Amino acid sequence: MSEQSAHSKYEFKKQLEELRSKKGRGTELISLYIPPGKQISDITSQLRTEHGQASNIKSKVTKDNVQGALESLLSRLRYVEVPENGIVFFTGAVDIGANKTNMESMIVEPPQPIVTYRYHCDSSFFLEPLEEMLRDAKTFGLLVLDRREATVGLLVGKHIESYRHLTSAVPGKQRKGGQSAHRFQQLRLIAIHDFYKRIGDAASEVFLTVDHKDFEGVLIGGPSPTKEEFESGEFLHHELQKKMLGLFDVAYTDESGLAELVNAASERLSDIDLMVEKKLMQRFLTELVSDSGKAAYGEAQVRENLSIGAVEVLMISEGLRAERLTLQCPTGDYESKETRKFTPGEQESSAGNCPKCGSTLEIVERVDTVDELSELADQMATDVQFISTDFDEGSQLLNAFGGIVAILRFNTGV
Repeated sequence: MSEQSAHSKYEFKKQLEELRSKKGRGTELISLYIPPGKQISDITSQLRTEHGQASNIKSKVTKDNVQGALESLLSRLRYVEVPENGIVFFTGAVDIGANKTNMESMIVEPPQPIVTYRYHCDSSFFLEPLEEMLRDAKTFGLLVLDRREATVGLLVGKHIESYRHLTSAVPGKQRKGGQSAHRFQQLRLIAIHDFYKRIGDAASEVFLTVDHKDFEGVLIGGPSPTKEEFESGEFLHHELQKKMLGLFDVAYTDESGLAELVNAASERLSDIDLMVEKKLMQRFLTELVSDSGKAAYGEAQVRENLSIGAVEVLMISEGLRAERLTLQCPTGDYESKETRKFTPGEQESSAGNCPKCGSTLEIVERVDTVDELSELADQMATDVQFISTDFDEGSQLLNAFGGIVAILRFNTGV
């Protein structure tokens, strides 16, 4: 996915969300994956065979819908030229409610090559191969520990996930009555060693499940001297010992410590997308609290600053789904623009009534808000960055700031 632009990745993700929202009543939705180099004549031969077999379907409605989808595919394949990464067709009778269906088709050109040919018929579209292309495979092993507890997790792309949490039976430094100081210290060291071994076994078990091609290395966090003792004791599998990326001071060793570890290792991880996005959001928040006037948020304020070329960096949440609508009264006496957020697959709400005459407003133009703002930014030589919701600041962008913020070149007073 690194070869994809941020905007094309956003569009691809949005396409998949729309396809995911569509459902059929029976096994009426067809997904057809065509890899580069596949003979179209072989595909059309199979589809004709499927069309003939569909005549055996007992339900007349299902039979007609499946055969209709296959006929649509066959007609499209007469003129298709398969791109270098292959092509995917999605066709079928989609349930639109009120006991009605609508024959719909969508074509997707994937960002990575399709490996195998696939014909799939089900009540939903088959999206797993395309969803896998969205996955950022770069993975780091995360381990935070002290002598009381430890947490093992993974950083996969931009997402931190906790896998194992361990607690120890290491006694405190105060010995129980009747035990000599030397004997107590020996028992304590044995307990610490046993706990480190348990941690190493648990971490190795988690980290070794990751495909070695995707596994970048191991980060360890904790207070001194615990993390140094663990690292020098070589409690991890020997293959993982070779992939140690560093030891970092962290205060917490529970699940929250994993995020703290990633932040502590920011310089070591500076080239990964997560850290780039974190730094951008931190820069925006710094400008916001400094009252420099070089931070803008909310669509209206950002749009106005964009229009005068004042935006240096436009940041858009990957989770933002919004449309810019032009509403018009049938009489032609009233027109307005408004932005509406939406969820793929939801029923569209009414456009409302004209404030002048009370007539029902008509939607005369519909533009994706992200596309519109991105185009405006390109005209003004503004850097556009899409921010994931998989970390705290990214989630804050969507939920607290409406999904759109900007760092300005100068204070505009807007």
